[in-house]
Amino acid sequence: MSVESSSSETSGPGIASPGTASPGTSSPEPSQAPSSWGPWLGWSLLLAGLATALAWTNPGPAEFERFAGERLVELAAEEVCGEEGLPLLLRLVVRDCHGLIRSQHRALGALAAQATHRYNAGLFSLYATEVGGQELMPGLAVPRYHALTLGLAGQLLVLRADSDTRVEQK
Repeated sequence: MSVESSSSETSGPGIASPGTASPGTSSPEPSQAPSSWGPWLGWSLLLAGLATALAWTNPGPAEFERFAGERLVELAAEEVCGEEGLPLLLRLVVRDCHGLIRSQHRALGALAAQATHRYNAGLFSLYATEVGGQELMPGLAVPRYHALTLGLAGQLLVLRADSDTRVEQK
């Protein structure tokens, strides 16, 4: 004969439903006590996984070189191809200033990579870059750019950037 009961009812004298104790008896002890380090283990594994993911996706020098080339193309095109950029005589010779700058994407990226110091912290990288400042001809200088870039989780983010169009006289 089987006895069915809901959790709020007792099925007979001295027999309790699961999860309830009958009067005068104690509830049975669980076979294993909950571990006090269980939550710590879970958080530790989560943090270890996150650290591994950040280290694995930390952008390397090749990714930085591509990023810097793109960024320098934007900055150089804005600086050189604008109203105050090229002298009038050069503007007559150079018909497609933006196209000329874009064609130098790889060269600008390589230049930035050579002028950059990488601080690799494993989980992220900081790239400190200083390029430019050379005088090409009287009155025309390559603008000097300073940038601090953070590489984290497969992304590169410029934290600080400034430029100086003045050429230092020696």
